[in-house]
Amino acid sequence: MSRPGPKIPPLSVTDAQRAVLEGWLRRRSTAQALAQRSRIVLECAEGHSVMEVSRRLGVAPDTVRTWRRRFLEHGLDGLGDEPRPGVPRKITDEDVERVIVKTLEETPKNATHWSTRSMAAATGMSQSTVSRIWRAFALAPHRSQTFKLSTDPLFIDKVRDVVGLYLDPPEKALVLCVDEKSQIQALDRSQPVLPMMPGVPERRSHDYIRAGTTTLFAALEVATGRVIGSLHRRHRAAEFKKFLAKVDKEVPADLQVHLILDNYATHKTPDIKRWLLAHPRFHLHFTPTSASWLNLVERWFAELTQKKLKRGVHRSVQALERDIRAWLADWNEHPRPFVWTKTADEILDKVAAYCHRISDSGH
Repeated sequence: MSRPGPKIPPLSVTDAQRAVLEGWLRRRSTAQALAQRSRIVLECAEGHSVMEVSRRLGVAPDTVRTWRRRFLEHGLDGLGDEPRPGVPRKITDEDVERVIVKTLEETPKNATHWSTRSMAAATGMSQSTVSRIWRAFALAPHRSQTFKLSTDPLFIDKVRDVVGLYLDPPEKALVLCVDEKSQIQALDRSQPVLPMMPGVPERRSHDYIRAGTTTLFAALEVATGRVIGSLHRRHRAAEFKKFLAKVDKEVPADLQVHLILDNYATHKTPDIKRWLLAHPRFHLHFTPTSASWLNLVERWFAELTQKKLKRGVHRSVQALERDIRAWLADWNEHPRPFVWTKTADEILDKVAAYCHRISDSGH
């Protein structure tokens, strides 16, 4: 005669617990394991036996017993996963701090920056450990960036003036970013370019033949992204004056014209000043010295360089100019404005932070 098994304690849930369990079941983002455990507890709370719940949910009886017991002992917290056993942590917080401090405050004896290999040798850790620590704290000793702070005494006023035109342009006026991309070289490779093939990138000889240069004068319309362009073989005030005349011809006569440009000498010659006096609708706004990043046309020049000039092959200046004109025409068919988002205060605060870091650097 078989003896009955031990009685298991009844399982009941409060209204609050039931609301949480049913919420876990309904929520799409709930993990499947947690949803299943919630179903087990709710089924047991209805008075069903372990075997009945096992059959209804299609899980092993031991699984039902486990989560029934965990809920009785720990409540809702018992339905989470327990910490799993594993190899004890070998890298301590002190080890991590040592790598970070060494990366930020020291340099290796025979190099300008650390590598994972040199840091591993200096700390006694593995390269993979060093790499994981650097990734966790976004450290990349192999990378560097350049910057230059403007020493223009009117830097603040000029930044506010130019950024004000970007963010709050005047009515019945056109804001144009103007600059010259000079010394654009027509370069022909010394040997034919080998086209790209599956698994093999395009290949070109490292040396080239110079065929001459040209200069592109460009005015980027801030509102629409449209560009007025003009090519000249020389880069003087005379060519800049011709470009201004072209801009004057293409901009509707009823609009004021605000030009954002740099402090290049050809923009300030007596001849240019006389032309501006004769065309009073033109207003010049100069960017601070060493602050070309403030002129949006530089962003457009980067597009031209990256997409057309960098890998272009031209056997003559005429061929180069044809390609530039074609690219400019294609751009103006579907112009895309570059949207300025930074306020003048945000820019000045960032520059101030750089200045503070430099003054406190100890160098």
